[in-house]
Amino acid sequence: VAGRAAVGCRITVEESAHEHGIDRTEIEAVIDELGELPDLWDFVPGSWEDDSITSRFSAEAHQEEWVRGLKALTSKPVVGVGRFTSPDTMVRMVRQGILDFIGAARPSIADPFLPRKIEEGRPEDIRECIGCNICVSGDFTMSPIRCTQNPSMGEEWRRNWHPETYRPRHANERVLVVGAGPAGLEAAMALGKRGYEVVLVEKSRVLGGRVAAEARLPGLAEWIRVADYRLGQISKLDNVEHYLESDMTAEEALSYGFDHIAVATGSTWRRDGVGRWHTRPDTMPIAAMPILTPDDVMAGTRPEGTRVAVFDDDHYYMGGALAELLRAAGYEVALMTPDAVVSAWTVNTMEQHRIQARLIEAGIELHTSTAVSAVLDTELRTQCTFTGQASHIAADAVLLVTARLPEDTLFQDLLARHEEWPDQGLRTVRAIGDALAPSTIAAAVWEGRRYAEELEAPTDNSDATPYHRELTALP
Repeated sequence: VAGRAAVGCRITVEESAHEHGIDRTEIEAVIDELGELPDLWDFVPGSWEDDSITSRFSAEAHQEEWVRGLKALTSKPVVGVGRFTSPDTMVRMVRQGILDFIGAARPSIADPFLPRKIEEGRPEDIRECIGCNICVSGDFTMSPIRCTQNPSMGEEWRRNWHPETYRPRHANERVLVVGAGPAGLEAAMALGKRGYEVVLVEKSRVLGGRVAAEARLPGLAEWIRVADYRLGQISKLDNVEHYLESDMTAEEALSYGFDHIAVATGSTWRRDGVGRWHTRPDTMPIAAMPILTPDDVMAGTRPEGTRVAVFDDDHYYMGGALAELLRAAGYEVALMTPDAVVSAWTVNTMEQHRIQARLIEAGIELHTSTAVSAVLDTELRTQCTFTGQASHIAADAVLLVTARLPEDTLFQDLLARHEEWPDQGLRTVRAIGDALAPSTIAAAVWEGRRYAEELEAPTDNSDATPYHRELTALP
């Protein structure tokens, strides 16, 4: 292909996962021998799990230690990756001669206009990747790609969503958004950019909702970017106001004369054990042992005693992160999960093995393939999820990480007063995000964007769809 196309070569320069894998000495010999053959080198460590490690376990530019110095072995340009989100870090990698080009897959998913914003000197407008790997999960679950930061990802053609531009408003209307979590913030920002007059109210003293709480858990600090980006954008919009410590009631919401109300009041964790294993409240008896939920722990509540049992029937990041938090606070922690591994769903984000290793190294007692069948006064009755064999685990308190319930009281109250809407000028009320259906942060952000995009969509039960479909026809 000489003269017709450039040939790039990606090569693994460190196989840390394998005891007898390629090491630095060997890769230097390989590059010394083959260095001038391709037109471009792409140096990466290990497997995809090493290459696309989550922010919970590594900061940006984590691959620097493996690629530093290799560029000197070839005259051909070198590109590298490492979830670069800071323009300063990107510039440093080039100026120090570590790389010639910056590769940014996940950061470009989060913000396809990343290069332009750097070029135009607008780093504050960059939608920084949070490193959660929800984008990767689509590959493992055989589902459309999603991005926590960029809800337009995968919807550019299907719904005509653009990552930067928004359709102008269809009418001079006012929207009340109740709840400043990921769904509420996204809805308020997108509506504001469409030109609507928006009032965002939040009952607490902090904007961000669940993101503000979960970003304080071990390893999840970068997740606060979900709130930070949207708050930064909202601060530039004169047509969006926000108010803290405003616990809205249906009476108040109706009295202000808004045309539309979006209820984004989030969800709460259940304390009755209902989840994937126990599907009804009456199947797991609870006696006198103190019960905690993730909401309690994230709000600062700590149990009395020295030993806490964690029942993780959620299977994502929450159970492991809270177990790690409690262990760091000095508690003995025993974690039970019905699955064969801890945090089983994180296989889809390529971090399950790291989570399990971290919990083991922290001294947390793991009981996999184990479900809690009853909470007694001073112990838990458990059972093997394969054989049903019963056992007991002593504890001073139990943290139930099971399922969540929509915090939809305001939504239901407004629906109950539907007959009053016309007199108050109210046209629509919708629950969005976790207030509609508790899910991932990415799903909540997506729901906020959808609400803003479809505000004027018809609300009847017609067969019309607000998105394009690929339809095949037989000849």
